[in-house]
Amino acid sequence: MDTRELYATYFRHRGFDAITAADGDEGIALATQRKPAVIVMDLAMPGINGISAAHHLKHDPRTRRIPIILLTGHGHRAIQFGALEMGADVFLTKPCLPEDREAQVRRLLTQRRQKT
Repeated sequence: MDTRELYATYFRHRGFDAITAADGDEGIALATQRKPAVIVMDLAMPGINGISAAHHLKHDPRTRRIPIILLTGHGHRAIQFGALEMGADVFLTKPCLPEDREAQVRRLLTQRRQKT
């Protein structure tokens, strides 16, 4: 089982409906079709990377309001700043506890509900 499946299994166990994508291009396509409440993706993905995918999603009227959590093993401030500039709502450095990812997802869901 790879990391994305571990994350999805954790979220499903915690009561979320989680879908996974094999790469950035599939992630964009699934986000456009399924309109998830929150997107959690890695910076380093096959095909289009997380920053480019976030930029694409935030500039598409169909997906621009979906909050994005970007995960990476690179803790450099420049990468974090670039990710946030391109549309990520939250930037988490790995390793991070599953509870921390879940807390960020719940916070973004609460914020989204308050805006509607």
